[in-house]
Formats: sequence, C-alpha cells, structure tokens
Amino acid sequence: MTTDINKQLFDFIEKSPSCFHAIDNMKRELTEHGFEELSEADSWKLVRGGRYFVTRNLSSLIAFHIPKEEGVGFHITASHSDSPTFKIKENCEIEKEQHYIQLNVEKYGGMSMAPWLDRPLSAAGRVLVKDGSSVQTRLVSIDRDLLLIPSLAIHMNKEVNDGYKFNAQTDLLPLYGSENARGSFMKLIAEAADTEEDAILGNDLFLYLRMKGSLWGADDEFISCPRLDDLQCAFASLKGFLAAESPAAISVHCTLDNEETGSGTKQGAASTFLKDTLKRILMGLGADLEAYHTMLANSFMLSADNAHAVHPSHTDKTDPTNRPYMNHGVVIKYNANQKYTTDGVSAAIFKSICEKADVPCQTFLNRSDMAGGSTLGNISNTQVPMNTVDIGLAQLAMHTPYETAGSKDTAFLIQAIKEFYQTEIRCRQDGSYTII
Repeated sequence: MTTDINKQLFDFIEKSPSCFHAIDNMKRELTEHGFEELSEADSWKLVRGGRYFVTRNLSSLIAFHIPKEEGVGFHITASHSDSPTFKIKENCEIEKEQHYIQLNVEKYGGMSMAPWLDRPLSAAGRVLVKDGSSVQTRLVSIDRDLLLIPSLAIHMNKEVNDGYKFNAQTDLLPLYGSENARGSFMKLIAEAADTEEDAILGNDLFLYLRMKGSLWGADDEFISCPRLDDLQCAFASLKGFLAAESPAAISVHCTLDNEETGSGTKQGAASTFLKDTLKRILMGLGADLEAYHTMLANSFMLSADNAHAVHPSHTDKTDPTNRPYMNHGVVIKYNANQKYTTDGVSAAIFKSICEKADVPCQTFLNRSDMAGGSTLGNISNTQVPMNTVDIGLAQLAMHTPYETAGSKDTAFLIQAIKEFYQTEIRCRQDGSYTII
C-alpha cells in the first residue's frame, strides 16, 4: 500500500512543477470524483449532498463536500501549494561576455541556496495571453533539462567550504545558453503556450528541479523528492478528503498559495478566501450569520505543513524531549508564542482522532534558544477563528530543492485525515468536547 501511495505522490509532484500546476492537478482529480467547479464571480446554487470546489488566482483551491444531513460545523484541512524556488524576472535574459545567456531571477521564499547549484532545472508557471478582446491564462512547463546554475570551481573559490555567503544576484543565476540563444527564452515560453511572443502580456514563471522522486534506504524507508514541503501534505490531505465516507460535518479541503512568503496575498492564508467560502456555503444553504458563528464554534482545522525531523548528523539541533523521526507518524507542532496554533484542546482532539485511526503521532518544538518558522494555522485563524492543530510529516533538508521524508508517513497522514472527516467533534461548552 505505501509503495503505491509513494508512486502516486511522486507522480503528483512531478506533474506539479509550479503552484498553478498543483492546483490544476487537484481540479482534475476533484472533477473525476464528481465535484462541480464554482466561480467566485458567479452566484452559487448549492444542494445538500453536493460536492464543489472553487479556486482563487488559479494557485489556491477550496473543495467542500456538504453532507445530506445538516452538519454541526466545518472540518477543514489547510496546506499550501507553493515551495521555495526562484522566480524569473521580467526582461529576464542577461548576456555575459557575448558568450553566455543567463536568466535574471529572484528568490521566492526562504531557501537554502547552495543545493540549487549544479542540478538540472527548467521553467514552469503561467502566462497571460491576449486573444482578441480577452486575456487568457495558459499553464506552461518546459518539459526538458533547460537550465543549470553552475557552481564556481573550488580553485577559484577556496572559501566555499568555510562558510561562503552566496549572493542571489551573482551566484544564483541559471545558465540558459550560448550567444546563439539570445532573445529566444520568451519565444520558447510562447511556443509552450501555443501562442506568439508578442501576445504574452504577463507571466509568473519559476524554476523547478527536474530530478524525479526516489525511494531509497536499506529497507526502502526513505523518499526524496522536490517540493515535499508542502505538496506531500497537500496530496495526503486531498486523498484523505476524497476517501472519507459519511462525513460528520461540512468537509473542506483547502490548499493556499504564498505560505512561503508570509501568506499576505489575496489567495494566501491571511486573505478572506476561506472566510468568504465558508460564508457562501452557509448562505447557499439558506443559513444566516448567526448560524455561521455557531458553525465556527463547532469547527476544527488541521493546518498541515511539514516538520523538521531529527537530523542524523546534527541531533543537537532538536529539542531535548520533542524529537520527531521519519516513519514514526504524524507530527503535532507546538510553539508557546503561537507560531504554531496548537494548544491543549486542539492537541487532545487530534490525538483522539489518531487513536481512532490507529495512526501514531509525535511532537515537535524548537529548541528554546532557536527561532522557528510559522505556518498556515495561526494566520488563517485571524480570519476564521476555530480550534486548530498544526501538524505535518517529519522531513530532512526542508527548503532545499530535493527534500527527504519517511516512506510510511504519507499513508499515515491520509488515514488520519480520512478519520478526521468522519469524526463528529461537538463543542458542549467552552473547553468541553464530544468526539465520536
């Protein structure tokens, strides 16, 4: 079972070289499972038992399944579609010494830069194409080894092993071609979009690593793949959402963009996308504002974003008593300063769900003398306040282009999320809950 799930995960990630492709692949799978696409620009006509999804910016998606019987709340999973990479700038070609053509790029998100060197790369994203009086979005992916960021030989950079500080403007520009490639990059993009170069009015293009996912280790206990953070959780969330039978509440699968840059966009966790969608669901069912607030009080969110595993060579970088390992189950993430939104209530509820699902869980906290990152839960709660637990899967090499995780853990998360959607969580009074 886990072998098949890992193959599906690798296939999903390989077909998702950008956030736009990840959402497009989710749309296809949802449509195959009978979900109806809605538009934020249209009125919604919803029915009990209906299954729907809506996108924003083509890089964020919310799918929901309304049970036939009236539910008591929302059950939501939130993950993100973006990963640290390089965004290709406008007027992107840089000619050096009349012999090399490089692409001008800038960092997207917080990344470890050195691992991007000397690896096969290409470009993917979206272009906006003029078609008569309209402007259309077309997804593009150059499906071949096209680019590489060459490192400087140690003979010319002798301090590279002594803490060299990479400069994003000089050290991290990908080589595209020789002087013969001058002026051809956007022509290549136009060809991939089946249009003419002068018809492209805008674009959002990114570099992506071409290496395929791999299953490895003495007992095939590890997987390595690009963009595991956070497509592993996005994939598992979707699979658990689709597998759930007889949902106990209005089930919501949410994948948001721009987590890696702080979520402060119209399609990010800090936006109104989730709040707007939840309200429109209830309005479409004839409910009022009072019902919305009642539903939120009986709602629960899993904020799913990967966690740091104990590193075999740097075991001292992990908290002394909260030490997650790959293949040891779903990680519950805590932080006293609310970088993660887990508290005693949400942790207790999620542990109960994992126990029902027969899924192991473990805990992560940063060392008290080391700052950590943040994620979706605490940000989305500023718009839709509800009990929320931050979870993830243990991984190594987070925010590098080729990350490593446990081969068993994707299946664990799918099972936990499936059970979550099937579990009734009812708030009896503030601080008291029934979990069935």
